[in-house]
This record gives sequence, structure tokens and C-alpha cells, in this order.
Amino acid sequence: MKNIRNFCIIAHIDHGKSTLADRLLEYTGTITDREKKDQLLDSMDLERERGITIKSHAIQMEHEQDGEKYILNLIDTPGHVDFSYEVSRSIAACEGALLIVDAAQSIQAQTISNLYLALDNDLEIIPILNKIDLPSANPEEVTDDIVDLLGCKPEEIIHASGKTGFGVANIIDAIIERVPAPKGSPDEPLQALIFDSVYNSYRGVETYFRILNGEIRKGQKVKFMATGKEYFVDEVGTLKLEQEPKQVVKTGDVGYLITGIKTASEVKVGDTITNAVNPTQNKIEGFEDVKPMVFAGIYPVDTEDYEELRSSMEKLQLNDASLVFVPESSAALGFGFRCGFLGMLHLEIIQERLEREFDMTVITTVPNVSYHAFTHKHPNVIVLVNNPTDLPEPSTLNRVEEPYIKASIITKAEFVGPVMSLCIQKRGEITNQTYLTTERVELTFDMPLSEIVFDFYDRLKTVSKGYASFDYHPIGLRTSKLVRVDILLNGQPVDALSALLHDSTAYDIGKKMCEKLRQLIPRQQFDIPIQAAIGAKIIARETIKALRKDVTAKCYGGDISRKRKLLEKQKKGKKRMRQVGNVEIPQQAFMAVLKLND
Repeated sequence: MKNIRNFCIIAHIDHGKSTLADRLLEYTGTITDREKKDQLLDSMDLERERGITIKSHAIQMEHEQDGEKYILNLIDTPGHVDFSYEVSRSIAACEGALLIVDAAQSIQAQTISNLYLALDNDLEIIPILNKIDLPSANPEEVTDDIVDLLGCKPEEIIHASGKTGFGVANIIDAIIERVPAPKGSPDEPLQALIFDSVYNSYRGVETYFRILNGEIRKGQKVKFMATGKEYFVDEVGTLKLEQEPKQVVKTGDVGYLITGIKTASEVKVGDTITNAVNPTQNKIEGFEDVKPMVFAGIYPVDTEDYEELRSSMEKLQLNDASLVFVPESSAALGFGFRCGFLGMLHLEIIQERLEREFDMTVITTVPNVSYHAFTHKHPNVIVLVNNPTDLPEPSTLNRVEEPYIKASIITKAEFVGPVMSLCIQKRGEITNQTYLTTERVELTFDMPLSEIVFDFYDRLKTVSKGYASFDYHPIGLRTSKLVRVDILLNGQPVDALSALLHDSTAYDIGKKMCEKLRQLIPRQQFDIPIQAAIGAKIIARETIKALRKDVTAKCYGGDISRKRKLLEKQKKGKKRMRQVGNVEIPQQAFMAVLKLND
């Protein structure tokens, strides 16, 4: 056990985590020349296309130093704020963390946020200055930044380059010297933490675990403490590039377990595995529950695919524990699910994975956040509003509270003005402004979560020319003046297009939505009015003009009354058609509402 090291790699997005992980695997001889490729651990096509890590990936390396063999268990983690739940799970399975900072970009918001996660779990931090071979690198200045942040000595910071492989040997030495060996006792009852799982259509659910005490043997009976169910161990082993079956996996090690579980809901990430014969009494603590930030409805395009969508979502949830969903139904779209996501990128990735991995074409409704409403009748009873249609009638409504976040934005000094005006436009209140160096400023805002859901991150990148980094955490609820804006098509409300908006922006957004829908909805044989309404009051209207047949074409000259008679007849037909006609809404219309500012 004294020769095992468990560590993860944490950093801001795009600071070179996956590239450095590739170099570590090459250096320790874990992969052969034939298996080499960029972003080796990112197994999903989506990850390779976008160049981002979405899932944590665990892999075991073996390394010999001073005549002793060491086992190094590496977990590569995502950097984007939407996948911070993956990072918190990986950190729970480690004793050390490599904190990577880009020598050209210095410390950014997610660097700090992931660092705090690691410090909360008492991990040993090894700071690494990456990309020092870049012409724009500024190692001296960034070294000072890291020293200020961590309080370490400058010589403790390892200089490296993921591209050329410079400094990789020093990193391996530092891991062996500085990261503590796992604590735990092989003689105590088995206690293992589940930190991830995948669905394999041939073998059922594969569970990834880290053993704190005891050991797992092939053929023994284990018990999952959250569900109380017991299973026989069909196969157990460690995670090399391919899975490597073993007879036994011992204390302190990371491995995988196959028990032939067929139903996805029986495996809970964060659960404790123990021995069925001699179980441990203590569950593993300190595993946080996921807090979804953004809610959206996901519906199958064809209502008959509802059950298939449910099983796809369950399998996806195994691989991404931060996805939360409950069934719901909509008048416009039929049966579907109300899903909770950690952010807009997360929503986009889930939608794309459903289409690629499970061939499910889905419709996504307008994303929103979760509000608390209170009525005059019961002023202390919370009505949870996850969907705009859940909001009580304006006459009975006492107040609405919306979730606020503390946003931390780190940017260059020259972009402070544009960033501030963007945040104030989004109803943010500045609480703090700190100069980290003469060039870099940290701005702290309290702002409503609903305002950053749609396009905030993209617009922040635009106004700061890509130099601002953004991180946030919830700080509770505050009373706010919110109204529900309904969209009526041909006099019928479309529940999937309703939105809860702040009183000050409701009119503008209602008007923009009507204009956008007028462009997207195809013309019919009759006039279609599109209206935005708050309660019974119409605040904006656009009309899609009818396609009309020229019924008077056959009248050459003659009396006007003949033409009028034909037009009157056509008018009656149109009126009757408008009462029975229904309007099809294309999928772009649901998504267009998100891009109103473009």
C-alpha cells in the first residue's frame, strides 16, 4: 500500500490537462507507440471534436524508481464550470492533485474554484506551470501569482510543457515524494466508494470504485449500502487503457467491478460497497449531492418513443450523475421529462449525447431556473416553480423569490468597463473589485441565476475578447418582481414557450419573441396572430399573413359586385379555417427564443 499514489489533475478549461495526462502515460510506458493519439483519455467523439473533457477518466500507471515499483492511479477531470460535479467526485477518490496553470493565461476563475474543492478535501497540491514553451508564456509573473494563491515556495512549482514533454519526469518524482500513500487497513471490513459507473450493453453496469478499507475478491458477495442489494462479483480488476481483470483488488487501489446489474437505478454514485457476510457499519461521508442550476423539458419528437427515451436517460445518468430528471407532460408536446442541468453547455452536451449514443431525436423547451412562490392565502408555504405554468395566478400571488448567485469574474484591467455594464444590464450588483496584479482584476457580483442561464457566458467572452473567466456559486433566494409571459398562437397558449421574466424586461423580450416566431413559423392558408400576454393583458402582437388564392383572377372587367361576392365567400372560408386550423411549431422556434440577442 505504501507504493500506491492516487491523484487527479485539476485546472481551468484549456490549460492542458489532457495533453499532460497523455505525456504521463507515455513516460511511464502505460501506452505503446501504436496506441498513441492526442487526448487519449477522452473516449467520446464529442470530447475530441470540441477539444474539451466532459467525463473524468481513471487510468492506472506503473513506474519503477530507486528499485521500487509504484502504482499511480490518475484521474483526468473536466475544466468547464458546468462539469464541476465530475471534479468533486474525482477529488473524493484521491489524496493529491496536480494544479495546472497555463503560463500564458495565468490563474483563472475555475483554477481557483477547483483549488478550493481540493483544499476542502485536504488534498496535497502540486502546482505545475504548463505551456512554458509558448512564445507568449510569462513564467516569472505567473509563478508570483501561484505563490500568492497557494502560499508555496517558488521552487516547489514545476515547469512543464504538455506538448514537448518537458518536465514530465519531475512531475512523476513530485507525485511519488509529495502525495501521501492511501491510509486504510486491509484487515477491516470492506469499505469502497463508488465514484463513477458506465453502462455496457453486454455486461450490465460497470462500477468504478476506490477501496478505503478491506479488499474485493472475484466470486465474493458484496452489498451496496444505499440500495441494500447484494450481488456476486463476476469480475474485478484495475483500469489500464483496457480493463485488466485481477483475482483481488486491495486497500487504497482504484478499480472496476462487474456484477451483472441490469437496471441502471441500482447503482448510485457516492454509495459505499461492503462485504455482504461481514459488512462495515460506517457509510463513507462527505459526498455532496448535485445541485441542478438550469431546468428544461426534454420531449421525444414522436410520443411513442417515451419509454425508449426514459431508458436512454437512465443509462446516460449512470455515466453522468449530475443529470436529474422527473416525468412531466405538456399540452403542446405530450409526455416527456423535466431535467435539471448544471448549465447551458451541460444541456447542449446531454442533448447531443442522446442523439449520438441512443439515436433519440428530442425537442428541448426553453431552459429556466427554479423559483419559490408564495400565495396570499398561505404566505409561509413554498410553491416550487420549476415550470412557468406552475406559477400561481397574479391575483393570488404574494411574492416570488428567485435564486441568486455570487459570480466571480477575472479579466484584464482594460475590459472592466464592458464587463461591468454587461453585468449591470443583467441585474447584477457589484460587491467587490480586487486587483490581483496591475493587469488582472477580480470582479464579484451578486446576480440572479436566471440572467446568466441563456447567453451570459458567450456575451462575456465577446465583450472581453475571450480574456474573462467566469465562475459562480449559489447564495440563496431573494424576492423579485417576476411575471409570466405567455405566447398565444391563433389565440391558443403554447405552454412550452412560456417564460418567467423580470417585470423590467418582460415587454422587450415579449416583443422580440413575437418577431422571431413570425419569421420562423411557416405561413398557412389563414392569418395567424402571435401574441405575448401577461395574464389577460396583451403586451405585443405580430401577424403571419395568409397565403391566398387569387379568386378574382377569372373575372375580366365586369361589375365590382361579382368580385366582391367571391372575396366575401373566400373571407368566410378563411374565418372557418382559422377556427379549426392548428399551427405546427418547428423545433428552431423553441431554440430561437434562446438567441434573442443575436
